[in-house]
Amino acid sequence: MVSRRIFVGGALAGCAIAQSRRRVLALIGDRYHNPDYIRVGLNKVFEGMDLAVDYTIHYDELSAAKLKGYQLFLCLRDGMIWPDGYLGPDAYQAYAAGLENRADFPESKPAQWLKEEQAVALKEFVMAGNGFYSLHNNSHVSLSSKTYRDVQGGAYIGHPPLRPFQVRAVNTTHPITQGLKPFMVNDEQHYVAYDKDPKHILLEAENIDGLTFGNHGAKSVAGWAYDYGKGRVVFTSIGHTIHALWAGGHTKMQRRAVQWLMKDL
Repeated sequence: MVSRRIFVGGALAGCAIAQSRRRVLALIGDRYHNPDYIRVGLNKVFEGMDLAVDYTIHYDELSAAKLKGYQLFLCLRDGMIWPDGYLGPDAYQAYAAGLENRADFPESKPAQWLKEEQAVALKEFVMAGNGFYSLHNNSHVSLSSKTYRDVQGGAYIGHPPLRPFQVRAVNTTHPITQGLKPFMVNDEQHYVAYDKDPKHILLEAENIDGLTFGNHGAKSVAGWAYDYGKGRVVFTSIGHTIHALWAGGHTKMQRRAVQWLMKDL
């Protein structure tokens, strides 16, 4: 049975359904990704696993001490924070420019939350034999740290608006993607610069209508997995909506990713 615990205001809210030997720390949510839909989506992934899952939104608490006692770190959030605030999750600066009371909304610029000691803590965590599951826009964090990028394996380029595209396995022999059939998803098709050996690529996304993104074409790398030190790393790019998290065989694939990261596969 899964234990789901949520950190609010630095304290533990709710009670654990069951205490498990193996624990997962899930850092989720940002301006454009509500942590609630992520938690609901991931609960389906973890259902029935003998894992205690601690969900948190507190990026500033990521540290070697925080990671101690966990066997898997999962992250679905980008690298941006707005210390001076912002209008809302979907309101960009251009929106404020058109307001009659424009002077009441001073321009707010994003900052990067990741500190180098946090990236080093993650690297040491994985090197020691633990797992790191990086999802969706988490590739954006790699733009602020070479160390984080080296662990994760790539970095964010950009994405077009929500639109349908196909996801398929390019490596059907890996335990994570074995037996995975192509499926359609309506999501942000993230384009990511992949740094490691091409043999570790698991997934490819393609807009089968031929729609492109800039000069990057209709296809993009959508997932990879590899050993890092004594530990393991997985990245999958799908996840902007609950539909995307649950589409086709995606949930089953995510479950297998978790199992592989925990060395159960």
